[in-house]
Amino acid sequence: MHEKERHRIILSAVQDRPVVTVVDLCALTGASEATIRRDIAALHVQKKLRRVRGGAESLNPNQLPGLAGRPFSLNQSINTAQKQAIARAAVDMCEDGEPIIINGGTTTFQMVHPLASRRLQVFTNSFPIAEHLLKNSKCTIMLSGGTIYREQNIILSPFDNDVTRNFYARRMFMGAQGVGPLGLMEADPLLIQAEQKLIGQADELVVLVDSTKFENRSSLVLCGLNRIDTLITDDGISDKAAAMLEAADVKLIVASTSASKQENTGT
Repeated sequence: MHEKERHRIILSAVQDRPVVTVVDLCALTGASEATIRRDIAALHVQKKLRRVRGGAESLNPNQLPGLAGRPFSLNQSINTAQKQAIARAAVDMCEDGEPIIINGGTTTFQMVHPLASRRLQVFTNSFPIAEHLLKNSKCTIMLSGGTIYREQNIILSPFDNDVTRNFYARRMFMGAQGVGPLGLMEADPLLIQAEQKLIGQADELVVLVDSTKFENRSSLVLCGLNRIDTLITDDGISDKAAAMLEAADVKLIVASTSASKQENTGT
């Protein structure tokens, strides 16, 4: 990752939270602690943030705290071909008329394009997914209630008695920050709280993650592997990761990225 991109991620992260640690920024950027400390020092000198012990803070923080994790706008441009292939395989599982839940995320967002020709009942907590399907499909759209978190473009509610409890779905499609032996991992407690409510409203849980997510880790576990019915990823998945899923009795679907690459180049 180039220095300019790292700086964008660091400045976005410090704007979202009161204090962001060096460890957090290493996880967001993939850079070493030494590199992150140099970046923080440089941005401090440029008066774009304030260096504090063990991390950094914004000079003008938002009044509403954001969510942990890389912003939607930055994630959207990463591994696009893989995400498109995974999303197509996910939509292939759906039948017209079915009620489904699509959790917010950049991989699940790619489902909107193949869904343009379908008619489903879609419940989502993603503002961009709802907006795109409303404009470009004949699907019925229902949004969850709550606060819109701008960086992740997601709507979350801390209350148990919201509209989520009134929607039943055949399947729920969701992404994750990481996948490991303990299960699906996320970066923020509020995300986990909202996603656990959604999972409880669906018969089947289908996880959409590109193969790099098997290397990612977080301190928070959303659910165990045994809760996942199907996992869709790209052909970069390692044999070790595939064996881990097989041992947990998770159905694995590997989506080829060749079709996405052809579409992107117009061939």
